[in-house]
Amino acid sequence: MGKYAFEFERSLVDLEERLEFLRNEAADGTDETASQVDQLEKQIEKLREITYSNLTPWQIVQLSRHPNRPTTQHYIESIIDDFVELHGDRVFGDDSAIIAGLGRMDGRSVAVIGQQKGRTARERVQRNFGQPHPEGYRKVLRVAKLAEKCNLPLITLVDTQGAFPGTASEERGISQAIAVNLAAFSSLRTPIVTVTIGEGGSGGALGIGVADRVLMLQNSYYSVITPEGCASILFGDSSRAEEAASLLKLTAEDLTGLGVVDGVVSEPLGGANRDPHWTAWELKKTLVAEIDALVVSDSEELVEKRYQKIRSIGVFMTEQGETIGSPLQMPDLVFP
Repeated sequence: MGKYAFEFERSLVDLEERLEFLRNEAADGTDETASQVDQLEKQIEKLREITYSNLTPWQIVQLSRHPNRPTTQHYIESIIDDFVELHGDRVFGDDSAIIAGLGRMDGRSVAVIGQQKGRTARERVQRNFGQPHPEGYRKVLRVAKLAEKCNLPLITLVDTQGAFPGTASEERGISQAIAVNLAAFSSLRTPIVTVTIGEGGSGGALGIGVADRVLMLQNSYYSVITPEGCASILFGDSSRAEEAASLLKLTAEDLTGLGVVDGVVSEPLGGANRDPHWTAWELKKTLVAEIDALVVSDSEELVEKRYQKIRSIGVFMTEQGETIGSPLQMPDLVFP
């Protein structure tokens, strides 16, 4: 069975599989095979650069969903020492779509919360494909409040298409659970850094995504809705997801330009799935720097800056077509 590949990278993956075969043949020691290996390596390097250097928004969405893309579990195991997972919301039950607990990163005690999709088919079903129920968001709130009480920096890792939209989820108050988290995270008196590591969909992402520093991995996306959902609503045809992805401005590059996202964490050429350990090292380096910069501020200053940051997101356009900045830059308008 060959490696998993999306249509746009199929030619490259076919060549890589051919190279792997030739390398095994070259182990037998024929000069002709060794020469073929050298030529194919150069061809692959050039094609890899062409394939991944100018990805479309839809291709980035595809990479964010790659079945071998590193998950929250991978990053916790790679960059967090002595991790102790905490379970349950103390109201209904434990939601395995959310991993939350305490550990140490680079010698500093931290709290970590993340959405976990799972890797195998069995794990994905167990994790509900990374779509949390209300009890998942209540577990998030419980651990976030513990981080505040213990004065621990909080790291959240976003990777979900959205909160679970089923009947049971609605019955148990999914919208309220997310709304409560939005309010609580906005005023949490401890540093918060959030990173979208794969998919960042709708309120499901925002339920753990309000932070002092909002970051994205290079090939992740962050959007009010999935491209398929947007296409279904706008065009009445979910197959037009590629077109919708281009309209949503959901890539890390788009969102940093709009001021929604504060920074981008680099990935290997071709996506985090090509070198999960390097990506984890890059993420850890970024998180350590961000937390070190935040912990010097007292809690009141953190909360005030977070409030100002949230209020400053967004751009307005007048009837005359004039672009104006955020509400905070518009003194003639009064907000309650």
